[in-house]
Amino acid sequence: MMNFLLVITYIIPILLVIGVIVWFLVKLDEHLKNMRQIKMLGVRLSKDAITLPVRLHAYERVVLLLERITPANMLLRISSSGFTAAEYHQVLLSEIRNEFNHNMSQQVYMSDVAWQQVKQTREEVVNMVNRTYHELPEGARGTDLAKRILESILVSDVDPTAAAIQAVKQELREVF
Repeated sequence: MMNFLLVITYIIPILLVIGVIVWFLVKLDEHLKNMRQIKMLGVRLSKDAITLPVRLHAYERVVLLLERITPANMLLRISSSGFTAAEYHQVLLSEIRNEFNHNMSQQVYMSDVAWQQVKQTREEVVNMVNRTYHELPEGARGTDLAKRILESILVSDVDPTAAAIQAVKQELREVF
């Protein structure tokens, strides 16, 4: 019996010390996990502080691209006088291509869905310009092409870039 009491007097303190050490290690592990999460949050916030303005600028540039290739805006910006229809057709297509190529890198900051909408809109504008040009008689002037493009916009009552601009704005609202 004495040996039993002696063993218990040694075992109970040892078990208590082991229990305290285990409890301390569990708490230390929780603390380290919390510190790691706080550090990751800080890194994320720091990264967002850098990337969010860049992303916002990308969305602004894409909306500007869409506004610049809107047929009515493009026709106002690029005078058709002095050009044949064929020359003006090439000038318009070149302007669309240059605007798009200049802003192509902005797709990195956008969703694939929004960028596809931008690409599709560019194709619709190019198709409208091509279709209108091919409807003109041989020897038409650049002013004739500009007039026909404006007429086709008025008749269809559809701005080919409006839907893409709305999609980009909607995504921008969701991101920010």
